[in-house]
Amino acid sequence: MEEKLVQRLESAVARLEALSATGFRSGGSVVAGGDGTAVLDPSIIAFDDLRSQFLSKVLSAAEKIGGQVLDVSKIVEGAFEAQRELLIRIKETKKPDNSGLVEFLKPLNDVIVKATKMTEGRRSDFFNHLKSAVDSLSALAWIAYTGKDCGMSMPIAFVEESWQMAEFYNNKILVEFKNKDPNHVEWAKALKELYLPGLRDYVKSHYPLGPVWSATGKPAVSAPSKAPPSAPAPPVPPPASLFSSKSPQASSSRPKQGMSAVFDEINSGKPVTSGLRKVTDDMKTKNRVDRTGVVNAGDKEARMSSPPVSKTGPPKLELQMGRKWVVENQVGQKNLVIDDCDTKQSVYVYGCKDSVLQIKGKVNNLTIDKCTKMGIVFAGVVAACEVVNCNSVEVQCQGSAPTISIDNTNGCQLYLNKDSLEGSITTAKSSEINVLVPGAGPDDDWGEHALPQQYAHEYKDGHFVTTPVSHSGA
Repeated sequence: MEEKLVQRLESAVARLEALSATGFRSGGSVVAGGDGTAVLDPSIIAFDDLRSQFLSKVLSAAEKIGGQVLDVSKIVEGAFEAQRELLIRIKETKKPDNSGLVEFLKPLNDVIVKATKMTEGRRSDFFNHLKSAVDSLSALAWIAYTGKDCGMSMPIAFVEESWQMAEFYNNKILVEFKNKDPNHVEWAKALKELYLPGLRDYVKSHYPLGPVWSATGKPAVSAPSKAPPSAPAPPVPPPASLFSSKSPQASSSRPKQGMSAVFDEINSGKPVTSGLRKVTDDMKTKNRVDRTGVVNAGDKEARMSSPPVSKTGPPKLELQMGRKWVVENQVGQKNLVIDDCDTKQSVYVYGCKDSVLQIKGKVNNLTIDKCTKMGIVFAGVVAACEVVNCNSVEVQCQGSAPTISIDNTNGCQLYLNKDSLEGSITTAKSSEINVLVPGAGPDDDWGEHALPQQYAHEYKDGHFVTTPVSHSGA
């Protein structure tokens, strides 16, 4: 307790010294944008404590991992810094209208757009880290709450609901690195604590009903974005012509178009067919010598014999750095085999179509990404099997699989054996998911189970109860 008190006193003294050095005139008035008094507000001091207590843990764990995890963690730090600046300005600014609010929150939006760019393109090895961090930033939008009619949940509930979007990927990190690397587990837990309880308790203590704008402050003016120089530009506004102040041209002065022009031509009294050309016999299709209607057999065979070629890149089936098997852009290949693998290696299947891959050894992790009509047979995984952004795939597990996740996939036939029935299956934004399990006896038929994709939500006892929707025939 004494150590925390000393830290808060030291941070307060540091802020006072900064204000005395740059923020006061000889007459004692606060300058530097007029936010000196706001910096000493209890809510701003509490927000600084939130960052030093929780955000520092995220950055500390990220520095141990490095790479993209450290990059996205620094963007999260920038987003919290942008929100701090907005909280200071809110205390000195009148409440703007909806369009003014969008412009006012632009610095925070720029940071979130920069973070979203990191999840686009080819799937990274730290995709779950990136998605978890980027999706969590939506919780900072609680600051846009303006009242019951704004279409948002109350700030406390909004923070909790926003974290649920990121928790799906955060749990994947905990499962994947549970027994592999404690630094990743530390980072995932620190990120969750930043929002729950960190940001949630802060909002609950200081802004349970949303930000409090100044009644006598100055009108809201967009501040320059504090995002790094590499941040992407904001969306281009609509063309100026849509908002032109010029009056539209009178309808009577514009030439008529469409059916009105056709009827005017008919009613004009002129011969309707005067402008049509005469079709002679040699112009008729049946008499044209260049249209025989016979397909050249040689051309047809040449088209049918040419193998399908992937437009995304050259096909690959290789082991990279001794730890990751990469299978990419395979089209129409039914005999793909990986037989020299072990539990320290992972398999990444990307952009394959109408092919079959067999993995004869147990691997650490299996990811199937953006594949269509693909068949995968694997001996088992140590961590997880993931199916992402796929269409009409069949996956068969011949061993154990602690976790199977299916995300943004339409059509997946999942075959399990008795060793993999104790694992968990997680689905998100997916449809037509069927799981086939072996029968009780060796001669019994496989049992097919359709995983629900529709849910009913009922409000009971102060919260929503979610149950899958089941359809039964008459």
